[in-house]
Amino acid sequence: MSDPYKVLGVSSSATDDEIKKAYRALVKQYHPDNYANNPLADLAAEKMKEINQAYDEIQKIRAGGGSSSGNSSSGSHSGGAEMSRVRQLINAGRGNEAEILLNRIPVGERTAEWHFLKGVILYRNGWVQDARSEIENACRMDPYNNEYRAFQQRMSSGAAQSPYGGYGAPQATCDVCDLCQAMMCLNCLCNGCR
Repeated sequence: MSDPYKVLGVSSSATDDEIKKAYRALVKQYHPDNYANNPLADLAAEKMKEINQAYDEIQKIRAGGGSSSGNSSSGSHSGGAEMSRVRQLINAGRGNEAEILLNRIPVGERTAEWHFLKGVILYRNGWVQDARSEIENACRMDPYNNEYRAFQQRMSSGAAQSPYGGYGAPQATCDVCDLCQAMMCLNCLCNGCR
């Protein structure tokens, strides 16, 4: 990757606020919504990817993590082991523990994935408005991430009530198929007792 500061159009001595302001201006300029049905859409998508990578790189450098080249393709899964652990905890139904891990991450290091996972936790806890806000942040920071977009669309349509890759609201469902299956199991058990 080229110099991340150059990609964002700031100097390496720029303040965090100046970097964030430059990043947001570029995201606004190259956002995919601006290039719908436009022959330049592919170029804008590439530029957006480069902008997200540069911003993530600068966040890593300033957090003392050095270069993050090769660790993340679009800023969606940076944080490596921490984010993987948070996902595991969410999938295991241990949202409180996952949220504790997320909240330990400093504000300046919170990536699109951080906002997505925070949104998922909030959603599972019934805080739909707050969840929607976090998911929107994730989509704004990484507009080409299909996972984030899909969850956002499912939330908007109300379809996220059903399990979604382990991230939907918990459900207690029982339908006719479950009852039928239970009856078949009971029948097998009763026949085995003869």
